[in-house]
Amino acid sequence: MSDDGKIDYAEVMRRLPHRYPFLLVDKAEDFVPNTSITGIKNVTHNEPYFPGHFPIDPVMPGVMIIEAMAQTGALLMSKSMDVTVEGKVIMFMSIDGVRFRKPARPGDQLHMKVIVTKIRGDIFKFRGETFIDGKLASEADFAAMMVTVDKSAAS
Repeated sequence: MSDDGKIDYAEVMRRLPHRYPFLLVDKAEDFVPNTSITGIKNVTHNEPYFPGHFPIDPVMPGVMIIEAMAQTGALLMSKSMDVTVEGKVIMFMSIDGVRFRKPARPGDQLHMKVIVTKIRGDIFKFRGETFIDGKLASEADFAAMMVTVDKSAAS
């Protein structure tokens, strides 16, 4: 990341443990440590869920939009606390007040604006809003926690 608040794909890969087909943040901008970030997801027709959701009129499942928002919050805190996937990861805990207002389709670009509302030790609370073409598409309040990676579980 440079000093302009942007996080490129390579850094996203260092900060988030997710990989294809579940990595849902391509890059980020407007990063302010411990405060806010905007994650960006380019929705393509190649997403693995589109053949079944729905073939005639593909729509990104709402749970995937929320997951993209949660990954954006995890990126915010892992970058703020300078942790990488080799040591600690941020895990989703809870979600409240979810609202979907506009569907996401192939060709859309999601802008997930996430702000920190509370930090208590290794637990973080966020407010997230997803925009498509400048219009509010979804919103939610959610929480996550930092946990130490158990490397023995991967073997």
